[in-house]
Amino acid sequence: MIRVSRLFIYPIKSCRGVEVGEARVGATGFEHDRRWMLVGGDGSFLSQREYPRMALVKVRVGEDRLSLAAPGLPAFEVGFGEEPRRSSRVTVWDDVCEAVDEGEKAARWFSEHLGVSARLVRLADDDARPLSSPAAQPGDRVSFADGFPFLLLSQASHDGLNRRLSLPVPIDRFRTNIVVDGCEPHAEDRWDQVRVGEVEFKVAKPCARCVITTVDQATGERGREPLRTLSTYRTRDGQVLFGQNLVHRGSGIVRLGDPVEILADIRNR
Repeated sequence: MIRVSRLFIYPIKSCRGVEVGEARVGATGFEHDRRWMLVGGDGSFLSQREYPRMALVKVRVGEDRLSLAAPGLPAFEVGFGEEPRRSSRVTVWDDVCEAVDEGEKAARWFSEHLGVSARLVRLADDDARPLSSPAAQPGDRVSFADGFPFLLLSQASHDGLNRRLSLPVPIDRFRTNIVVDGCEPHAEDRWDQVRVGEVEFKVAKPCARCVITTVDQATGERGREPLRTLSTYRTRDGQVLFGQNLVHRGSGIVRLGDPVEILADIRNR
């Protein structure tokens, strides 16, 4: 039987992920997932593609605040709605959306860590960013994630990659939300609709991989793997594909150990 083996959220886009035992599916994805983001002076998002030190920012989600830690800096907290914040227009790829600026203290903390001007912003509300995809339905929304609310990867696919590498890499390189076990490598490539626990998902498209996979999430150092090896057997139309992007159909809670039911595969489209 296929089951959920690991779950991750990424409260601040491109900063360290948080492994959880369960996660609530809301309007834009897992609760707190990529609800915050760092932007430069022009409002464009910052990511590990240009600033691999973002991986060193550890995030913990409390009941009413984010707790942050980074090497060489004092611990810092950001309260949820502690005080009025100014609105800001920010850009995620081609999308311009409304955000709430988290203030000067947060801006100074992140700017010192990255060595560039950076401001922490929060998604203004659940309907701030429409989901643009053929797999989307009217009203589908996404947070500050690159394009889709969820990313799923099978443990077997990850294990298959590691068998090809001289130095295995941990699964945190792939910034997945849902890891499943009990299927063959790349079985997820064939899925079209799945139920994970009590929530149904539409499989939207394969995930095209970028240079972030080469950033060691524990050190912030960048190398050439695993992207170089992935490109030898997972390239299609000039893109390196690994894992699947999902769109949820409803709400609920996903938990470790939940069964994964394949409702339809691509042969039945």
